[in-house]
Amino acid sequence: MGLTKSEIFTDQQNQISNIAKAFGHPARVAILQHLFKIKSCICGDLVDEIGLAQPTISQHLKELKNLGLIKGNIEGTSICYCINQNSWTQMKSVIAEFINQDINEENNCC
Repeated sequence: MGLTKSEIFTDQQNQISNIAKAFGHPARVAILQHLFKIKSCICGDLVDEIGLAQPTISQHLKELKNLGLIKGNIEGTSICYCINQNSWTQMKSVIAEFINQDINEENNCC
């Protein structure tokens, strides 16, 4: 696999790319939707809700947690996950700024 050369891109470009990667798998989208619906949850509940194996769910949770979109608290032998409100708000702002760009009709080449 080739290197991404992420260091040649701006922090914002890398951030948008990482967010897109997180939303690039339907299981991660389903996990986020479920967490919004119930406000928090334990990994075992996600296995029942999403229908994937526990190790697969754990890998998707790890990706979302590494990006900062979710956070987890250890409760006994389980981890309770929820949406990281600060990161979610920041992510929405970054994505909105990117998506809300308008095409300059004077320079429309096609």
